[in-house]
Amino acid sequence: MCASSRSRFPKNCSPLPCKGLGLHMHITVLRDEAVDAVMHNTNGKYIDGTFGRGGHSRRLLECLDEQGRLLAIDRDAAAISHAASTIHDDRFTIERAAFSSIADCARQHGWYGAVDGVLLDIGVSSPQIDEAARGFSFMREGPLDMRMDDRQPMTAARWLAETPEDEMTRVFREYGEEKFARRIARAIVARRAEQPLQTTRELAELVVEVCPGYERGQHPATRVFQAIRIAINDELGEIERALKGALDCLAVGGRLVVISFHSLEDRIVKRFFRDQSRGEQLPKRLPVTGAATSGVRLKLVGAAVKPSADEVAANPRARSAIMRVAEKVA
Repeated sequence: MCASSRSRFPKNCSPLPCKGLGLHMHITVLRDEAVDAVMHNTNGKYIDGTFGRGGHSRRLLECLDEQGRLLAIDRDAAAISHAASTIHDDRFTIERAAFSSIADCARQHGWYGAVDGVLLDIGVSSPQIDEAARGFSFMREGPLDMRMDDRQPMTAARWLAETPEDEMTRVFREYGEEKFARRIARAIVARRAEQPLQTTRELAELVVEVCPGYERGQHPATRVFQAIRIAINDELGEIERALKGALDCLAVGGRLVVISFHSLEDRIVKRFFRDQSRGEQLPKRLPVTGAATSGVRLKLVGAAVKPSADEVAANPRARSAIMRVAEKVA
């Protein structure tokens, strides 16, 4: 079930996080585009499945009427704390849970099958990257943690200490698309036989040592850090479960809007939207009756949307974002 931590929001608050709260500034990507795409009933029920620092949630609340309701979800304790200290609105509730639990959260609130829109902004947030103690970035010295939910036992340091070389190679290759996956995994195994890796700097320096070359403008540890983060947080599995749960939560006519930030994420979203918009696929040349064409659950809405040049100039981290929109059909 979905563990609850509730908070409220001021209707006319700023669209950006409040300063002076001891938290890093986070610029919401595709904020207006996403809210415009998902919002079609200002008195409806909406779910922000990835609250982060609340940029999309605040904009949704600005657009909702008094009868509208918003449920937000996040598994990061810092996000829940931020919401509790900055958001005060009777129309808003936040739950601490993985976004793959979206169906359970909707059931708990009596919204299952009755949600007007779900918004998912997938991936790691800027405050998570920028806080050295979280261990997400090779640019800042910190412990090898990388957990999005500090209640889970597996940290990056533990993963690096326990994972067999073959599995580590697979993760680096598949989740990081790292061409030196085997070489890096072998070096990690050799290093941990002497002393386990404990800090982000230690791991980043090891990768630099063993990589003979890398793309200009990209640190050689970029792909390895991404791969480890995806693995220990089960990010791709979370996306698959969240998409299915979100679709089940929606009412007919409800919108599903998903923003992803790298090709692995977008591939899952694109495939899910495609499959749910085609319905059951039958063998070629098989006579098809009307009944056999059932199974279509989504209608694609428009083309994929990317940030404008102005948004990327103002927020370089937005450059890889891509947004897809679909609508649930009867």
